[in-house]
Amino acid sequence: MVTAGGYSYKRLKRRIIVKQILPILFSVAFLDVLGIGIVIPILPLVFFETNILLGASIATKTLVLGLLISSYSLAQFFGAPILGGLSDKHGRKKILSLSVFGTFIGYLVFAAGLWYTNIILLFLGRIIDGFTGGNLSVVRSIIADISSGEDKVKNFGFIGMAFGVGFILGPFVGGKLANPSFGFDFSTPFIFAAILALVNFFFIQIKLPETLKEKSNIKITLFTGIKNISRAMKMESLRTTFIALFLFIFGWSMFTQFFQVYMYGKFNYTTDQIGNLFGYIGLWIAFTQGILIRPISKKFKPKEAIKIFLPISATMLLFLLIPTKSFYLYMIMPLISMSNGILQPNFSALISNLSDKKSQGEILGIQQSVFSLAQAIPPIIAGYVTSLNIHMPTILASLFIFLGWLYVLKNYQNLGGKKFHEA
Repeated sequence: MVTAGGYSYKRLKRRIIVKQILPILFSVAFLDVLGIGIVIPILPLVFFETNILLGASIATKTLVLGLLISSYSLAQFFGAPILGGLSDKHGRKKILSLSVFGTFIGYLVFAAGLWYTNIILLFLGRIIDGFTGGNLSVVRSIIADISSGEDKVKNFGFIGMAFGVGFILGPFVGGKLANPSFGFDFSTPFIFAAILALVNFFFIQIKLPETLKEKSNIKITLFTGIKNISRAMKMESLRTTFIALFLFIFGWSMFTQFFQVYMYGKFNYTTDQIGNLFGYIGLWIAFTQGILIRPISKKFKPKEAIKIFLPISATMLLFLLIPTKSFYLYMIMPLISMSNGILQPNFSALISNLSDKKSQGEILGIQQSVFSLAQAIPPIIAGYVTSLNIHMPTILASLFIFLGWLYVLKNYQNLGGKKFHEA
């Protein structure tokens, strides 16, 4: 049966569900990313402007900073596919709630580490948050549950806009909450982020409906991520897509995780100034994913957009090394931010389309594992090379994204192919 507007009742019902749930997911993603964004300006400066590792050399501090940043992503590498699989098995709402509550605990433990200048508590806080931090992975699964194929890029982009908005306000607020002239210290942003996570937890309980219709009985272990990625690497279409994603995220993480150190070292940026610049980056990401992504998704298929915007992202990163005055960074960041804002939802849509209804959480959990692994390695490398040359993390970031583009060109026909369970 067809409605007067030309839509089947089934499709009309789906559109109504999407309109009801997307604003809720926007709020969940926004609060989550706001908490993440709040800590961005602070984390790198913890080792330079507090008594943590007092008396240690700059090389030692940057190396430990890299290990601390890496511990979060490494824990997420193991935790994300477990949460993704559990969301396929027990429902999205329960697992998303568990994930957000773990974030709450992680922030509190990290704040305690700052209060007691205890490096072990700092690592424990990041590991707890990382292992339970599959929030956005489960959100992507919910989007996949409620979206038709042609609407996925648009809906992923809408949630990406929440990421952008949270990324605008998060670093800005974080920089202000760490400002001692306002009576704050470095622990204040983490306490505030913990409160946001708790608010998010209760919001999910009250507002979010369960979207999983078909439950899976897949076996889940601590090494689920390794096993699934191993399987994916044996399948040509998944291997191509995930390697391309890995190289892109590897480069982008190298940039975002250590560019704060570059700004601190070259321009003497404070937490306030770092927060302002990262907020500016988020502004352009939000603009891209909230407005530009719709016409772009109509003009280019996901694999086409990936091929076009990877080299733009790689090239513009190198331009960040040219300015001798920090003002010029604000002229370069829009193209970097817009290219990232286009690439992220297109990779998500491409990977989501590789899975069937029963394995959305599983495949997106694998995607999060690839994200996490790609985010875990760069800070270790950056922590070492920064002590040699402060420009090296940005140079390597550009190099890996450029390698991702070359890989896409060479394997373009296999980018996005057979579904995950077609083997």
